[in-house]
Amino acid sequence: MNMKRFGLLAVAFCCATLSKAQEVSQVTDPVEWVNPLMGTDSKISLSNGNTYPAIALPWGMNFWMPQTGKIGNGWAYQYSADKLRGFKQTHQPSPWINDYGQFAIMPVTGTAKFTQDDRASWFSHKSEVAKPYYYSVYVADADVTTEITPTERAAQFRFTFPTTDSAFVVLDAFDRGSYVKIIPSERKIIGYTTRNSGGVPKNFKNYFVLVFDKPFKTANTWHGETLAKDTLEYKADHVGAIVGFATTRGEQVNVKVASSFISQEQAELNMQRELANDDFNTTKTKAKEAWNKELSRILVSGGTIDQVRTFYSCLYRTMLFPRKFYELDAQNKIMHYSPYNGQVLPGYMFTDNGFWDTFRAVFPFFSLMYPTLDAHIMDGLANTYKESGWLPEWASPGHRNCMIGSNSASLISDAYIKGIRGFDINTLYEAILKNTENEGPMTSVGRKGVDYYNKLGYVPYDVKINENAARTLEYAYDDFTIYKLAQALNRPKAEIARFAKRNQNYRNLYDPSHKLMRGKNKDGQFQSPFNPFKWGDAFTEGNSWHYTWSVFHDIEGLANLMGGKAEMVNMLDSVFIMPPVFDDSYYGGVIHEIREMQIAGMGQYAHGNQPIQHMIYLYNYVGAPWKAQYWIRQVLDRLYHATPDGYCGDEDNGQTSAWYVFSSLGFYPVCPGTPEYVFGAPLFKHAEITFENGKKFTIDADGNSKENFYIESMNLNGKTYDKNFITHQDLQNGGQLQIKMADQPNKSRGINNAALPYSFSRVEKR
Repeated sequence: MNMKRFGLLAVAFCCATLSKAQEVSQVTDPVEWVNPLMGTDSKISLSNGNTYPAIALPWGMNFWMPQTGKIGNGWAYQYSADKLRGFKQTHQPSPWINDYGQFAIMPVTGTAKFTQDDRASWFSHKSEVAKPYYYSVYVADADVTTEITPTERAAQFRFTFPTTDSAFVVLDAFDRGSYVKIIPSERKIIGYTTRNSGGVPKNFKNYFVLVFDKPFKTANTWHGETLAKDTLEYKADHVGAIVGFATTRGEQVNVKVASSFISQEQAELNMQRELANDDFNTTKTKAKEAWNKELSRILVSGGTIDQVRTFYSCLYRTMLFPRKFYELDAQNKIMHYSPYNGQVLPGYMFTDNGFWDTFRAVFPFFSLMYPTLDAHIMDGLANTYKESGWLPEWASPGHRNCMIGSNSASLISDAYIKGIRGFDINTLYEAILKNTENEGPMTSVGRKGVDYYNKLGYVPYDVKINENAARTLEYAYDDFTIYKLAQALNRPKAEIARFAKRNQNYRNLYDPSHKLMRGKNKDGQFQSPFNPFKWGDAFTEGNSWHYTWSVFHDIEGLANLMGGKAEMVNMLDSVFIMPPVFDDSYYGGVIHEIREMQIAGMGQYAHGNQPIQHMIYLYNYVGAPWKAQYWIRQVLDRLYHATPDGYCGDEDNGQTSAWYVFSSLGFYPVCPGTPEYVFGAPLFKHAEITFENGKKFTIDADGNSKENFYIESMNLNGKTYDKNFITHQDLQNGGQLQIKMADQPNKSRGINNAALPYSFSRVEKR
């Protein structure tokens, strides 16, 4: 045989064997596929996720994280950092929103170093283990290995010390008002922290308790940069505690820690209830089991190692927010400290979420997979309204003045329309109606510009209301979800008709000369000059090419405005064809969202931010579903990886992750408030979904591969299925979706009107 030919054949055989070996045939322990460090290599100027490794239980009240940044730095853990300042209890939903109720623990040796700079230690990712249920790292300067494992409201630490008579554990209760008390006879430290970034009443405190398994050799409180030698109790702007031990090499000091937003007594109760007599390894095992219980609800196979890792890392992120902000009292009654009025009240409360991001895919994911949880969240929304008078469009832990819209309507309507019950829908509907007629005490609640919107059908560009076109488009979509909910609740016909009319307000901003959405002045004239590449101004963190598609409920109506389905396909294509040019003059510089679009290499498609994330699926509405299949696979393959730089922009409370989870399965909730999921094409050869009702739905994609990402044909429960969507009920009923994949598009499938997903203009207007 020709040796050159033999060599080529050998290489081809090895590559084929390697490729086959890399395919994952079964997932039995999904939490071990998760990388909590995905997205942590970020900074203000460029987000690769803006995440931190959240060591937590699903939707837990408290998270824990290694802290590399200084107190107050929203980028509290950066992968590029080389020093740790502590291990922090955190409630941070985003670096831009920052943290509240935080305190830190840190081991030191040699001398009693307690300030954040003095106690800081070098560390390496080579000695770091990060899992959702367990974190470990070698704190080099102290020669101590630190381990953490969580419960919902408590955690266990295990410090492995060297031989020394000067081993210490530092507690930092942070600044802006804190208190500590050391109780040596009980090997205990108690106290509270008040540090926050806003959104709290005046009486806000996070009470904590730490219990050690080893008596203290020394015990001191500290304040500022001063070690207090004469008191074991201190209250000031910035206080902490430092307790010392004599240890032998390999000796482990265990610390149990819990906290409460209700009281010191409740913090102790949370510790007793969640840790009891469990040792570190028992808590670790329980935490792992808790994650596997949830992650195992979706089992995928027939993908590469990287794809499976990315899938479960994204699935983990969808299960962190909103966090449980409620606790169980001594009688096991559900109680919460209200971040709205400062009272302790009965009932559910959830927080740390921005609905502008998460209405799109996170909450539809909960409606599909976690209806009981979703009902509890809805109850929490009703409690927020009762306690503050408004729905929480961005809460952390109380109302925050961030982003736009009144997208709580989408969450509530989607849950109810998909059959979720057991919450106070009447109170929530009252709250939704209030939003449609009132501005709130801050621009993120109620509807800024509501009088203009209700009178003119849009928020004008020239009345000093920022992001006016984006507000109009989101209000119109929200009015659609209210329309559907009003129908479901048998509300008066005039009320239903009002929202049927208002949901068409998107038409008022459509500029036929550009075939794009454009700001409009109070006198009815479009704002001028108009640059469709200008970010911000009339839009929110995007430009006209991004927001034009924010007509989730009436894509056919939008296509008709553009001149028909073929012309809308051309406009969709243009998003990817155009260069990533931009006008940043509104911001006075390049914001990170702009930079992330620019470097992605996909034209004007800005997947790193939320407004355009549904856009690719719109090809299904206009007779070109194969183009959706192509571009979805491009995004899945190019823009996501289970690595520290693994996202293409802010992860944002699970939204960018939920896009990956849905899209990997092969469908996506383009229009929450309708019981439909629009098809893309699955990433894996096999997926099995187990719903809360116990039924299973399997997706088999025969021939799926890197090259075969087009849908040739589809069968649902053994019958040919030509639609470009699947219903919520079809999924919940259980069954099997069989898909034949190909390397060439089938341009005759999914192009008839009967195949198209819901559009208001086609279905409702006759």
